[in-house]
Amino acid sequence: QVQLVESGGGLVQAGGSLRLSCAASGSIFSVNAMGWYRQVSGKQRELVAHITSSGRTNLADSVKGRFTISRDNAKNTVYLQMNSLKPEDTAVYYCNADGVAISSHTGTFPFASWGQGTQVTVSS
Repeated sequence: QVQLVESGGGLVQAGGSLRLSCAASGSIFSVNAMGWYRQVSGKQRELVAHITSSGRTNLADSVKGRFTISRDNAKNTVYLQMNSLKPEDTAVYYCNADGVAISSHTGTFPFASWGQGTQVTVSS
């Protein structure tokens, strides 16, 4: 099994910054893409930022120029640096990763995991 643990959420004033981290652990053989999504109660979960194993990134138009996604492949960790935060960025942020896991019983198999979510609240 592969687990994702997020940290770094919290309450911040508009214009402030936060940095989210998400570490993958468990029976990992390799991690491919990692990403951040967010969800507001009553709405669909939406992609915020995505990064491939080679470092290619994709950001939602609403966060371009304000958010940066990066990863440390040695630590199987992805980061989301959020600057110039706005009240509309308020949401639960979820980490996602996919790749290949390994088991002594079954060998290698694909995985796709989600973190438990971390609340980001931006006050006006």
